[in-house]
This record gives sequence, structure tokens and C-alpha cells, in this order.
Amino acid sequence: MSDADFDVAVIGGGPAGSTVASYLAQAGLSCAVFESSLFPREHVGESLIPATTPVLSDIGALAKVEAAGFPKKYGAAWTSAAESAIPTLGFELSHGFRAAEIEFNERDQAGVNQDYTYHVDRGQFDLLLLQHAESLGAKVYEGVRVRRVDFSGPRPKVVFPMGSKEVEVTARMVVDASGRGTFLGRQLKLKVADPVFNQYAVHTWFDGLDRTALAVNKEQADFIFIHFLPITDTWVWQIPITDTVTSVGVVTQKKHFSAAGTDREAFFWECVDSRPELGAALRASKQVRPFKPEGDYSYAMREICGDGWLMIGDAARFVDPIFSSGVSVAMNGARIASYDIIAAAEKGDFGKASFAAYEGRLRNAVRNWYEFISIYYRLNILFTAFVADPRYRLDVLKMLQGDVYDGGEPTALTKMREITRQVEENPDHLWHKYLGTLRAPSAAPMF
Repeated sequence: MSDADFDVAVIGGGPAGSTVASYLAQAGLSCAVFESSLFPREHVGESLIPATTPVLSDIGALAKVEAAGFPKKYGAAWTSAAESAIPTLGFELSHGFRAAEIEFNERDQAGVNQDYTYHVDRGQFDLLLLQHAESLGAKVYEGVRVRRVDFSGPRPKVVFPMGSKEVEVTARMVVDASGRGTFLGRQLKLKVADPVFNQYAVHTWFDGLDRTALAVNKEQADFIFIHFLPITDTWVWQIPITDTVTSVGVVTQKKHFSAAGTDREAFFWECVDSRPELGAALRASKQVRPFKPEGDYSYAMREICGDGWLMIGDAARFVDPIFSSGVSVAMNGARIASYDIIAAAEKGDFGKASFAAYEGRLRNAVRNWYEFISIYYRLNILFTAFVADPRYRLDVLKMLQGDVYDGGEPTALTKMREITRQVEENPDHLWHKYLGTLRAPSAAPMF
């Protein structure tokens, strides 16, 4: 490392940045993490999926997460305002199209030795991971906002202000883990708008919410719930944060919010009141945080790696968060990227070709997630059918567990695409009128 201050400079200290720093520090590489905020910080995205468990175990943080006392998440449930008379067309549906649920213990997953994951307060979870990376030897700079990365010399230079001056730190390579700040994507002009998803969210926390208000199974209060609304392309998340506090957010197409012509609070209540039981349950509880918006939900990058740099997590790609995939993609992307970075350090070659394995595996995962989510919006009753039918249930559960990085396309996804196409092409199909408006183009960007 004689020609650089650090082996790797990481921009961003969220789950992606902390995880990659932990892997690299464990491997003996010198790593600096530059985080613009001071932790703990408020952050949306509070529900984990099982694919995070092997990563937490790898870096030695699983016991710390368990000890933190976050609510355990044993499964997920979906509810809908759909009419009960929708033809089932041969699918086995215990609750019709009005509800579906999965439990994580139904399918074994490599590296996962517990039948639950966690709902987390991201402020505390992110702080735990960042402090863990530091305990492994990563150098953490909080409250330091990187201004630019200079790639003009033999080594990248990370430039940031210190008082009235600019300071430069050299590294053998740079990892962008800046989340939706998309630092390198903006600097290198690689960021492009997603052609399908242009989502907008309004969210807050409630204390004392009856989490079973819309549940078919009243024993599933600790599940994450997704409530579909009778409003086009619009849904609500319900995520336990503590024993009594619940995160609730409305996600819609940004054009729907703009067309409503109201403020975010009025829009939130207008949406949840479209499911009267949900609106009543929320009003019977106490709102404990102000409403917050989340925009710029979905985007892609023309490239996610290059000579001396790569992007991970939301800095590389973000799609609608309906399956709580954000933290999992961030942490698993960090895991996979770390293998290539460690190998690159050993051979002294940080050229783009050194990150081909990472790029390929992330491409595979994002392709599967993207189409799965697209079909979900296009014909969400089909998702309900597949998750409930024993012929397809475990294959769908595999995707919902985040097990999407290796192997070919899941069989259920192939079949879902076939059925969706049949419905789209036949106006007389019994499900045709249930098609949503979102439709993924054949050339949707992979990154």
C-alpha cells in the first residue's frame, strides 16, 4: 500500500458501505469509510429479508443484531381489496385473492440457521453496522461529505473539505456506497431514469396500531404486511419497529401524487381511507413522527464498475421496494463485490475486468428482481395465485427470501411471464380487466 493512503475508500456508511468495509477489513485491507451524516440518522427501509442473515454471520455482526432486540420477522403477508368473485382458473387459493402469506421456515436457505429475520430501526441498525466495521479495523470518517473523486492520476483521490481547505486521500480503488445520493453515478453522468417505475412514498410511524386489522390470520402481527389499495399501482407497507411502534408508508406512482393536488398528509389519508379498516385502525393509534416523503425511487446506471471503482447497493440500482429488497441487495452486493476487490488487491489489478464476477451476479439478481416486481404490478392477482399454490409456492418464496444471485431464472418467474403475456394478448381473458398500468419494456436497463 506504499503508493496510496488506503487500499479502498468507501463513500457512504450505510449497510452497503459498512458491510463491504467489514469484509475488506477482515481480509486485512486498509479501508476508509466517508459518511456525510452523523449516526444515528433517520432512514426509511426497516424490514430485512433472510438473505441478509448469511452476510451478518460472515462479518460477525449477527450476534450483535440479535442482542439489539429488534422485532423478529417470521414472514410476510399481503392483503387486497380485490373482489371475491375473481375466477381462480385452477389455482389453489385458501383465501381467494384477498390475502396471501408466507413463512420463512417453509424453505431451507443456505447459510440461514434461523426461521426469522428482523424488522429494524434503521437509525440503530445502521449505527450498529458502522461501529462493527470500525471495530474490525476500518477507519470511519463521519460528518465528512466527499466533494469529488479525481481519477486523473495513477490512483483515485477522494477530495473532501476540512475547514476552509480541501483535503485529498488516495486509494487503490473507490467503492460508491452512497445510496440514493448516487455519488459516482452523478459525477460520472451514468445515472438514468427508470422507464417503468417512478415511485413516490409518504411515510410515518404510529404507536399502538392494531397490526392485525386487515389480517386473515391474527397470529401474524409480527409479519410485514403489504396492503394493496383500490388505487392504481398503489400500496401500503406496515412494518413493526418496536413492540408497539409501526412504520406505515404509502407508495404510488409520482404522477398519481402530482395529480391529486394535495399535500403529503392529505394524500396519505386519502389513500389509506380507500381501505376503510386500515384508515380506522391508523386513526385509533397515535402518530409519533411527522410525514416524510421519499422520491426518486427507481433509477439505473449505464455502468456499475470501471477502472478503480465500483458501485454497490442503492448507489448502483434501485427499484420499487415492495419486497423489502433494498438492504438485502446492498449487503449481498457488498459481499459479492468484496470477493472481487480482495482478489484484485492480491494481484494488484483494479481494472474493470477484475469486477466481472460481481457485475454478472448482480446483473442476474437485478434482472430477476426487476421482472418479478414488474409482473407483480402488472397483474398482482397472479402473484397471489403463485404464492398460494403449492406448485409454485417454494419457488416464489426463494425469490422473496432474496435467494436470486446464482443460477438461472426461477421456474415460477418464467411461468408468471407466460401467463401475463396470455392475459395481455387476450382481451377476453377472465383476468384481463385486472391488469395494472405498469408494463416493463423489453429493454429495461439492468443497472
